[in-house]
Order: sequence, then structure tokens, then C-alpha cells
Amino acid sequence: YPPPMAFGGGGYPRPAAEAGRNRAAVARAMGVHVNFAPVVDVNNNPRNPVINIRSFGEDPARVGALASAYIEGLRAGGMLATVKHFPGHGDTDVDSHLGLPIIHHPRERLDRIELVPFRAGIAAGADAVMTAHIELPALDPTPATPATFSGPIVQGLLREELAFDGLVFTDSMRMRAVSELVTPDVAAARAVIAGHDMVLHSPDDVAALAGIRAAAAAGDLTEERIDRSVRRILSAKARMGLHRERAVSLTALPDVVGTRAHAEVAREVSERALTLLKDDRSTVPLPAPRDASILYLSVLDYPAGWGIGSPSRTFIPELEARWPDVTAIELSDRTPLSEIELVRETARRYDAVVAGVFVRTAPFSGRMDLAPALADLLVALAGDTETTGQPFVTVLFGNPYSAGFLADLPAILVTYGFYDLVEASAARAVAGEIPIHGRLPVSLGDAFPLGHGLDRSPAAP
Repeated sequence: YPPPMAFGGGGYPRPAAEAGRNRAAVARAMGVHVNFAPVVDVNNNPRNPVINIRSFGEDPARVGALASAYIEGLRAGGMLATVKHFPGHGDTDVDSHLGLPIIHHPRERLDRIELVPFRAGIAAGADAVMTAHIELPALDPTPATPATFSGPIVQGLLREELAFDGLVFTDSMRMRAVSELVTPDVAAARAVIAGHDMVLHSPDDVAALAGIRAAAAAGDLTEERIDRSVRRILSAKARMGLHRERAVSLTALPDVVGTRAHAEVAREVSERALTLLKDDRSTVPLPAPRDASILYLSVLDYPAGWGIGSPSRTFIPELEARWPDVTAIELSDRTPLSEIELVRETARRYDAVVAGVFVRTAPFSGRMDLAPALADLLVALAGDTETTGQPFVTVLFGNPYSAGFLADLPAILVTYGFYDLVEASAARAVAGEIPIHGRLPVSLGDAFPLGHGLDRSPAAP
């Protein structure tokens, strides 16, 4: 499925519920019972390097509505849903995988923005909450005390004020926000003392267990307190039927995994999300005949770490299926300036120019921008193609906030995601085969406010 922000771009809760139900069915068939989703962080900081498209958007009520639909779908499919990252990781500019973010907002602001989707998710029946490795002085003024270690936040705000009695997980304890703060034994003990039921992904499980035992022996953890967590864990397992059956049927997997019905929901979400920010020259759909020569630029933030597939691996063949004469060039932060300039000089030879811009926000990377030379190239091409009369369309894959430094481009289509499904949907939109009705779930500077988007109908056959 596309990332949560794509659901926000589409604007309808129903696909979120269907996606939750489908994911639950697949996960349960494979023996997975807990989904550490949905992310209910309100992404209102464009420089957030770790949440970004993992969020449904920046409107608290809308995030809550989409998250609630997703939770209802997960629960209908028999899976435990987890809202995260409590009490809200959306307005940070530090990646908690790398350091400890601090949110200085007063309690009134947290109630009005950050906590709204958590209240909605809990009301929708969320089974678990995952806390954030972030410091919030308005909730706990103790210095260097992230929510992970905070009794006032976990026990006071979550358990008592919000009346949540489900499972509470830590985030990964290998993240540097906590791993560089204290040792694994102290971290695990402080997390459980604060009110967590389960400590995830400790850098040293043996030390973590020893730390919890030491805290119990010292009287910092009572037997009654430990028993409450054990009951919650066992109750959750019982709700999943694990006291009756722990194995899964491998023969049943083909009936559940990779079905056409699930693929259809994912396709619908991907296509509905597409948001046209600009089309100053009326070039979407691309006004080019089948025999037109197309220059396609695959513009990457950096070439490493793409995992399951290289960028544009689907977009290029999809373009070629519609315009056989496509010349594709990949550019990245490693491309020499001489080659970038050569691309600009040769672009005028083609009938049309299409650029796919791929920018990520990845844990531990701390990066979320396009190299300045590449942004300058696109802006220069905008001017060149205006002079020559060539159509020039840019498709943004991944980080939508890239539009902020590309606002001068004539046509910008936002997808909110990566990989095959999203690339195929974008190609169909550029070719005019599907309508475009998406609306921004986040604001992208003054030029593109929340809710902005242009409509396009399919081109005549």
C-alpha cells in the first residue's frame, strides 16, 4: 500500500478501513498479530526528517478520522492496532534515531494539535500505544527525560487522564535518542517504571532483563506493577486466540496474500492520492503524440539505500509503453556539474521533458533534500522549455515538501510515495488515462496551502 500521507491526499476514510482490514488478514495468515500502526503524528513541521509521509497529514481532526478508520479495519481483521508516537512526533526537526528531539509547546497547544488523533484512536479501539523518544517539558520538566522514561507522560497523561488501559510499547531502544542517554539496563528499567508493558528492540536484551530485575529487587518496581503488565500481555494474546492455536496454515496463504481484491484497494488509494499542484502551461495530461521524443530525468536525492528496487524502474517502461521514443537519464548528488550542464544543453532536442524527483526521509539518514545543483537544473529547464515551447512536467515521488524549493516549475504532480504501484499510477495520470482529484493533506509553503489541488479529467481517447 502507499504510505499514510497518500490516504490523506485521497481524503476518504473508507480506503483506510479497507487497507487496515486487508493488512490484518494477510498478517494474521502469516502469524503476525500486532501492527505497530497507524502513525497518528500530526506532521506540521516540513523539516521533520523522520515522520513526513508516514503521517496522514497536518490537520489533527483529519489525521484522527483516517487513523480511526484504519484501526477499525485492523480490528475487523483480527489484528491489534497501535497508535504512535505518543504524545506526538510530528513537530520535530530532529530524527530520534539520531538524537533526542525536544518539543517546547505548552500543554494547551498539545491538547489542540498533537493529542487530538491519539484521543480519536483510543476512542476507535486502539489496542496499544507506542511512545516516542522525545522530550516535552510542558508534560514533564525533568531534564533529559523523554516520554520513554516519563511517569507523568505514560502513567499520568496516558493511563490516568486518557484512561488508556491497553498495551504500551516503547519505540526501538536502539535509537540514539535513548541509547546514547543511558545504558540498556537502565533504559529498560526506567521504561517499565514509567509505565510501559513491553520494551522493544533493546541493544542488549540480557542487560535489559537484568536492569528490570534489579529495579524490582530495589523496590522501584512492585510485584503488583509487574503483574498489571503481564495481565495486559496475556489478555492481548488471549484475544488473538494464542492460547488455542499458535501455528498458521501455510496452505491457506495463497488465498489471502497478494489477492486481486487487495491490489485493487491499493491501486485506488494510489490513484486517488495524486495531487496536481501546478499546471501553468496546461501540460497535464502531457500534450505529446505517440511518436514524440521524450527526455525523462530520474532525479534522486542520493543513489544508495533504495532497497527493493531502483527508482523509475516502473515509471520508465510505463512511459515507453505510451511514447516509445524515451531517453532516460539518472541524476543524483553524485552527478558531476559538467554532466548536469550537458543534460540542460541537450534537453532542447526533445519534444517534451518529464522529470521524476525522488526525495526520501529515511531513519538514521538525517537527509531530506535534493542537491542544490539538481534543483537549479530543474529551475533552469523550466525557463528553457518556456522559451522553446516544450511541455515540461515534474512528478514528485516521496517527500512532498520538495515542492517548496521547486515552486517555479510549470507543472508539478505529487504522489506521496515510491516504487512500482505509485510510479504506474503517476504514468497513467501524466498520460491522461485517469482523473486527478487529490488534495494536499499538508501545506507546502504559502504557494500550496492545505487542501490545495487542481482537478483534471481523463484525456479523450
